[in-house]
Amino acid sequence: MRRGISIAAISALALTMAACGSSDEAKEDTQQPAPAQSAEGDGSAVAGELTIWADDTRSSQVAELSKDFTDKFGVKVNVVQKSESDMDKEFISQVPTGKGPDLIVLAHDRLGSLVSNGVVGTVDIADKAKDFSEAALSGVTYQGQTYGVPYAIENVALVRNNQLSKAEPKSFDEMLAAGKEANVEYPFIVQMGDKGDPYHFYGFQTSFGAPVFKQDDKGSYTTELTLGGEKGEAFADWLAKKGNEKVFDPAITGEIAKQAFLDGKAAFTVTGPWNVSAFREANMDITVLPIPAAGPEAAQPFVGVQGFFPSAKTENQLLVNKFLVDYLATEEAQQKMYDLGKRVPAMPAVAAKISDPDIQGFSEAGKSGAPMPAIPEMSAVWDFWGITEVDVVTGKQQPKEAWSTMVTNIENAIKK
Repeated sequence: MRRGISIAAISALALTMAACGSSDEAKEDTQQPAPAQSAEGDGSAVAGELTIWADDTRSSQVAELSKDFTDKFGVKVNVVQKSESDMDKEFISQVPTGKGPDLIVLAHDRLGSLVSNGVVGTVDIADKAKDFSEAALSGVTYQGQTYGVPYAIENVALVRNNQLSKAEPKSFDEMLAAGKEANVEYPFIVQMGDKGDPYHFYGFQTSFGAPVFKQDDKGSYTTELTLGGEKGEAFADWLAKKGNEKVFDPAITGEIAKQAFLDGKAAFTVTGPWNVSAFREANMDITVLPIPAAGPEAAQPFVGVQGFFPSAKTENQLLVNKFLVDYLATEEAQQKMYDLGKRVPAMPAVAAKISDPDIQGFSEAGKSGAPMPAIPEMSAVWDFWGITEVDVVTGKQQPKEAWSTMVTNIENAIKK
């Protein structure tokens, strides 16, 4: 793995600055540094402030977290709330002008765009890499380089209505059989919609050994498609079979699937933690389980990684590294972010301490997950992928032919 700005280099730079500072102090010994602008957590005083952009769902959490950082290092942090929908676009336009923040909080699937626009800086967390889950670390890694520090992961899992079943199925067929024993309208329900839903179906697809893009030996995604071939076509055959059996249905939207599960009409569903609060408000007794494999391999749902990413143009590099490496990459800060936001921690050691069984369930399901590709080529995939799933499930197209055509269409779209 290429290394970013190393700790040794940072220390050397800090010593250099400290030496310069000593010279300046000899000339201006009456000046006193402002306490709120110096970082002394490791003994090296560094002046400056940090500005962090975060969306409306996280700005208050980041502000609260930053109080701890300020208390520890004496560095003021300005947290600016931004719109989630276009925060990355504003970051891309503002960083080159020098008006952007020092750090931005984002989901990792926008990282490829930030890198290709040259606005995100590197981070060296090699010494702490072992403390993070593999999926979380992969999410902030692009083309072998680490660009941020993760703090949470998010993925779908199998959710069971405990009043209808106690089964802990290891395979899709076991799950379906257990659901049928419950004698309800839907033994299993999952959202699909008329444009398909590759995100919710991805765990089933990967269990056939057909991930969307190839990963290199460092975990970075390449642009080589791997969802085709015999393994992809085997998944398509399975989709067609389950469509014919009415297990999957494009008429099932997210709201329909959620309501059917809330109404006790489904024994199992695949969904994310965003629906758990509704299940709790309905006083449902649920258990969160790993996605059961439909094919011969383990199911790997997509894992979204939430992280802090530095600006490539920050003038406060030392403070940025103190925040990211010395503070955020600690169990203390990761626990604080969980307490504030209730997202599954990126550090397994922190996740293991959580007593909430649903959060633990999603964490367990995400351990074997695959990070959502952050490469720009991913934008060429979704439409062809989803529509092909629908056509195969409804029988509009033959599975093998449809899947092969889909791969060709995606390859052509990527070349444009």
